[in-house]
Amino acid sequence: MAGLRDVGFWGTGSYLPEKIMTNKDMESLVATSDEWIRTRTGIRERRIAAPEQATSDLAVEAGRRALENAGVAPEEIDMVIVGSCAFDMFLPATACLVADRLGARRAAAFDLETACTSFIYGAAIASQFIATGMYEKVLVIGAEVMSRILDFTDRNTCVLFGDGAGAAVLGPVPAGQGIRSIHLGADGSGGKALSIPAGGTRMPVSEQTLKDRSHYVKMNGKEVYKFAVKAMDDASTIALEKAGWQPEDLDFLVPHQANQRIIDSAVKKLGIDPSRVEVNVDRYGNMSAASLPVALDEAVRAGKINAGDRIILVGFGAGLTWGSMAIQWAQRP
Repeated sequence: MAGLRDVGFWGTGSYLPEKIMTNKDMESLVATSDEWIRTRTGIRERRIAAPEQATSDLAVEAGRRALENAGVAPEEIDMVIVGSCAFDMFLPATACLVADRLGARRAAAFDLETACTSFIYGAAIASQFIATGMYEKVLVIGAEVMSRILDFTDRNTCVLFGDGAGAAVLGPVPAGQGIRSIHLGADGSGGKALSIPAGGTRMPVSEQTLKDRSHYVKMNGKEVYKFAVKAMDDASTIALEKAGWQPEDLDFLVPHQANQRIIDSAVKKLGIDPSRVEVNVDRYGNMSAASLPVALDEAVRAGKINAGDRIILVGFGAGLTWGSMAIQWAQRP
């Protein structure tokens, strides 16, 4: 559209807690095995936040590193968006706490909850504010302390997730560079497939909800897997089509890190060389909203993504939600 600016990623950052929980460690908590977890998910270990760490603590560290990488001072940030499904509390917004601790005193701030798809949704929202000229620089963070909302008696869910945070600073870039297409979607009819039933207004905290362990993540694994494979394939293809790219034009793929088999399916569908796909699910598990920005940051810092490269970010999450973004990686300003 005429008059709109192109928007890209100025810098990225991530933070992972120090504690590592291996599959062997999980064996002492639930009836599972290293072999069972690895063959079904590709996960070998995950990070666990320290008892004193909340989601905002991880978000602040990732945000600080993204600001440093972008060469942007906190007071220059116009907006802070934090995506998560494990916020510090209901009120105030975790984004407000993060903005304050970072020193982003003049920034608007709000939370966004589309679970694992939150970073793409957040980056999409940020890009619109920048494209119109309303804001110049937006900090988008995906952060999770999933270990606080997992039922460690449920082997089907607790082995899958980990804690972490990733962030990116978005700003205007030269014409023809940056984000070339965005695709977002949701299907609430599948909401029950992945949820935390209790704790909100539908099912407030009570003695019974605590007894039923309804405050933890509940997942229908088969339904989510079936949805995820299709969502990743379809969303990647749509992002390419909207950008006017062919699969062979793609230089790098950064998928949501939920399950190695789901990633493999997307790679096969696109026909991309596995060496051009960022994978860290073996080391971190599924970090929900943090998975994509952490993977993106690691790829950028490792020199796998460079100016001019055409990349796809793609993910899916509770809701059910999905999203993808085609980006021609811009030269840093």
